[in-house]
Amino acid sequence: MGAATCARRRLGSYDGKDFSPGSAVAVVKIRTPGYPASVSHAEELIEKFERRQGTVGVIGLGYVGLPLAEVIAEAGFAAIGFDTDPAKIESLLAGQSYIRHVDSDRLRTLIDSSPGVPGKIHPTADYSLLATCDAILICVPTPLTEDRDPDLSFVRSTAETVSEHIRPGQLVVLESTTYPGTTEEVVAPTLERSGLVAGQDFHVAFSPEREDPNNRDFSTRTIPKLVGGISAECGKVAAALYSAVIDTVIPVSDAKVAEAAKLLENIYRSVNIALVNELKVLFQKMDIDIWEVVAAASSKPFGFTPFYPGPGLGGHCIPIDPFYLSWRARQYEMETRFIELAGEVNHAMPAYVVERLQEALAARGTALDGAEVMILGVAYKRDIDDDRESPAFKVMDLLQERGAVLSYHDPFVPVLRRSRRYDFGLQSSPLTAQSLAAVDAVVIVTDHSDVDYELVVRESRLVVDTRNATRHIGPHDGRVVRA
Repeated sequence: MGAATCARRRLGSYDGKDFSPGSAVAVVKIRTPGYPASVSHAEELIEKFERRQGTVGVIGLGYVGLPLAEVIAEAGFAAIGFDTDPAKIESLLAGQSYIRHVDSDRLRTLIDSSPGVPGKIHPTADYSLLATCDAILICVPTPLTEDRDPDLSFVRSTAETVSEHIRPGQLVVLESTTYPGTTEEVVAPTLERSGLVAGQDFHVAFSPEREDPNNRDFSTRTIPKLVGGISAECGKVAAALYSAVIDTVIPVSDAKVAEAAKLLENIYRSVNIALVNELKVLFQKMDIDIWEVVAAASSKPFGFTPFYPGPGLGGHCIPIDPFYLSWRARQYEMETRFIELAGEVNHAMPAYVVERLQEALAARGTALDGAEVMILGVAYKRDIDDDRESPAFKVMDLLQERGAVLSYHDPFVPVLRRSRRYDFGLQSSPLTAQSLAAVDAVVIVTDHSDVDYELVVRESRLVVDTRNATRHIGPHDGRVVRA
């Protein structure tokens, strides 16, 4: 039996699908071993992507996947959005966005209930449609375990699902932030359970998400995109796809470089935020305003980038991603001391906020135990509805432990959903003169723009401000405490 016949037999069918030359899903020319079977795959995909043709699947329609599906469809591709949450699928098919900074009107023009329509998004939980995609982009969470080890369960299970439907000639890209080596050592081998070979029968790459919700200067389309493949050819194919969708694409030598670059971005922020948080505590003891210090240092036109203190870190990236590299470093018998120290400092900030509140209440003759405290803002940053890993929750947890009676106000987070660690069972309270006067203290955790801080300062008995949101309001007769 000839080598070419063996190759045809190996690629002829899988899982009941016909991949033989001339079949409806065949996208490759069979080549004998010793020749790169992916050559024809690559050429065909690159040409298709350059023409902005074909179907792109996006797995995970959250804060990363949904905006990505939007720009893919707007570029002219047929986009299929996959998610296991039926509520999300139902909402999208009704033309309603569940993410504040994703506009429903814009989204409504892109949604179509039929898969494979160019320039449209088809939301679905039917993963068999993965076989119809030319490219599959994985945008699933990568949390930490309770021991701060990487939790790749979502990545692994998604890759296993893709392996059940993958066909020759497809491109699979991981966008979820993770440690260097994940794409090559975890994702590719899992996909190869299909019987196909990564880098030969299909292409695999990593392109880290860089979403910054509600950033008025940069969007999914305008944020430069890093792309690295498990081989040079895989990287070239992935870069061709993203170049048709994103304004600026930056190819790097391999997937590990792209994975490491994403971690460096977040570690850089974590370390610098920890620095100003530590200085905030020191300067408070020295009766120095950290905010004025940062503003003064920022007057230097070179060699300084301002970072700002806060009640702790929030979001899915900065509090979590650095520890992926710490875990990986231990496999190389190294300790990442900067990362660990930054994590310790930032992790301690909610407790610092609670201590400042307790001191301020005590100075007014009020015990924290039994005090009514309103948390102002629970989203992890200003003017968004994303509360993942918000420092507000740790502050609230510590306050409850010390006997405080809690309420909160956030115009973007009407209900606190139950999470793996917290279940407060609260709904956002109205922010009125009456509600402010009724509590013993207000703690500003997130400085949303449309909050009336003059009202907050005027009507509250005590305001603990962790974000310098009340800096321009005065006089306040000592009712405002910086924390």
